[in-house]
Amino acid sequence: MNWFGRKAAQHSARPALSRVYGSWSAPAPLSWEAQVREGYLGNAIVQRAVRLVAEAAGSAPLVASDPALGALVSATSGGQGLVETLASQLLLHGNGYVQILTDGAGAPAELFALRPERVTVEADARGWPVAYRYKAGGSAAVLPAEDGAGRVAVVHVKALHPLDDHYGAGCLGAASGAIAAHNAAAKWNAALLENAARPSGALVHDPGDKGMPLSAEQVDRLRDELAESFAGGANAGRPLLLEGGLKWQALSLSPAEMDFLALKDSSAREIGQAFGVPPMLLGLPGDATYANYREANRALWRLTVLPLCAKILGAVAQGLSGWFDGAELRVDLDKVPALAEDRMALWREVSGADWLSADEKKALLGLS
Repeated sequence: MNWFGRKAAQHSARPALSRVYGSWSAPAPLSWEAQVREGYLGNAIVQRAVRLVAEAAGSAPLVASDPALGALVSATSGGQGLVETLASQLLLHGNGYVQILTDGAGAPAELFALRPERVTVEADARGWPVAYRYKAGGSAAVLPAEDGAGRVAVVHVKALHPLDDHYGAGCLGAASGAIAAHNAAAKWNAALLENAARPSGALVHDPGDKGMPLSAEQVDRLRDELAESFAGGANAGRPLLLEGGLKWQALSLSPAEMDFLALKDSSAREIGQAFGVPPMLLGLPGDATYANYREANRALWRLTVLPLCAKILGAVAQGLSGWFDGAELRVDLDKVPALAEDRMALWREVSGADWLSADEKKALLGLS
């Protein structure tokens, strides 16, 4: 059966999509690997932000229209949790690909999240995706978008990319400037730490009116004596005896250097904004946007985790609708600890509404 062009034949009224893949749209493994190493593996703020959102999404209690559907989505595949893995991939790469593996009877047996940087969309003559090319270890495999029965074989979950028809945009690219500034500030602070966390001071030689400047040998000998007797943690606080017109002048950081240190916290806040994580949850000082951690945690769930879960679960449920009629997946809000205060407020409001009957109150609270 000719799968390529099948979408165009079924949906002739659909407009043609762009099939021109520039460097900004098609995944580039080398540049992507460099971004991940520099931005995620080498930056504590990015890693903490991604793990906060992804682990929260992976731990969210699910409600499924079919118990078998819920068990399939909640199961681990290849040592990875499906929702947590897809959440991380959407945050970093902007794309998530789920391969639906079936058993001998054709029923879905496993959901496996593919590495997004290894996947390339194969489009038909009109630009609509009909297959996915997966490259790994020097070999490539073409995975059809649908199986022989017309059911979805690969589910593509993507974040919005206004300039690309086939690939989504992740948060890592938007935060790349802030990540570079934060990494540069961290390296600068590390260099300061190696020098007692600040330029401690300078030895000034005052030869007087008729004195002679220090010779090259005297400068080398003085430098060696300082390195041997006063440098390092073991010699911290040792008194310095000066002679021969030498005096010690303490140095400190200039206001411009202090502003450079503050740039690190500013970059970290910008990173948190890009990934949808309140700065307070990232341990950043001096942020008064949220009154306390409870409010910040609730904002994380309401503004970031729940919308991300809705996107992932909705796409997976739609992909599995060929096997489960009326497939539906959602987060059970009544079992999310961070939203307990919201539930209590709703219960108090509904309980205080005397003009409602008991059955109407149960319906408003989602109780049968």
